[in-house]
Amino acid sequence: MSHDAPTDESLAGRFRPIFARIAEGAAERDLKRELAHEPIRWLAEAGFGAVRVPRAFGGLGGSVEQHYDLLIELAEADSNLPQALRSHFGFIERLYAEVDPARHEPWLRRIAQGAIFGNATTERGDHAIGQLDTVVRQHAEGWHLNGEKFYSTGSLYADWIQVTARREGHPPTPQDHQTFVVVPATAAGVTRVDDWTGFGQRLSASGTTRFDNVALEEDQIFSYRRTGPTPMTAVFQLTHLATLAGIARAIVRDAAAFVRPRKRVFSHGAGQVPAEDPLVQQIVGQLSATAFTATASVRAVARTLGAADRARQRDGQLPADLLTQAELETAQAQVGVVDAVLQAGTRLFDVGGASALLEARGLDRHWRNARTLASHNPTPYKARLLGDHAINGTGPAFYWTVGTRAA
Repeated sequence: MSHDAPTDESLAGRFRPIFARIAEGAAERDLKRELAHEPIRWLAEAGFGAVRVPRAFGGLGGSVEQHYDLLIELAEADSNLPQALRSHFGFIERLYAEVDPARHEPWLRRIAQGAIFGNATTERGDHAIGQLDTVVRQHAEGWHLNGEKFYSTGSLYADWIQVTARREGHPPTPQDHQTFVVVPATAAGVTRVDDWTGFGQRLSASGTTRFDNVALEEDQIFSYRRTGPTPMTAVFQLTHLATLAGIARAIVRDAAAFVRPRKRVFSHGAGQVPAEDPLVQQIVGQLSATAFTATASVRAVARTLGAADRARQRDGQLPADLLTQAELETAQAQVGVVDAVLQAGTRLFDVGGASALLEARGLDRHWRNARTLASHNPTPYKARLLGDHAINGTGPAFYWTVGTRAA
């Protein structure tokens, strides 16, 4: 950490009161499906989006480790919000890892001033693997963007949207590069639709985003290489894992809060009140152990990513060995954490009777949200890659996508 980086205590003092405000309304927002525009604004105004922006550009200059610790705490307050901001922080890390440093400053200054970035990456349908219909074309009057995306996480809250696309025109994009563009969320031709209907992460501000002949300037178009080691898959996946760790901590919090005031017991129970029943205590203790393990796993990977980031700041490049280590550690953490947190979301209900199921309590949201996060990158694929590495020494796949295979 550089000498002018913020202390953990200063970050906690800045953001924990906001996290507490966010937690107060989290269950009700989820129940009513009220998008969290106000909490996102609280975070932006406090500089949360600029934790990883250097102080030289107006940010807080926080480390990778501090960033993920804060994401865990935010997820404990409301697990929708780290996912809603996942693409925002991913944009910052992509600038550092894959974009010419000469292009960083104007975007980092926008973020330091409170701008929030969303995502429009994935397309629905039976496209071939890696194929995109969204296109950037150069015309006589300039560049224009056309296409439609789904799973546009965070874009309903965003000021700017990152859009993956294929580029046609001059200069052409090299074969081993991916193009993305950044457009104002309110630009002419941009339509954001609140049509995410998944049973979890209901407030992550996802859905359909359409781009109809959206005008672009040259400085809004980027490309990056899709070969060789990168931190980006680990960065994005670790955000999910930090969110799962926060969910695990919220499960402990809510289980203890549910048990503490209860008087009703089962006749075959082992305590005068549930709080004194050793079986109930055991369950809450097991939930606590899951939260600890999940948090420790996230912190372990964050240390590796943090070491790689400090090498980048010192030497101007990211060390391939640390990126490989981070990718493998992220997969190990995912395989180890996901099932444990999902089980915790179910075991939570073993601490009480049917009253724990009341909709107003919102205890089901923890399992629903964890299950939704776990579905983004299914663990069997990660476990197989880890096994292949352990047996055969096969390296991780840093870049991957979805689609249909040719017959």
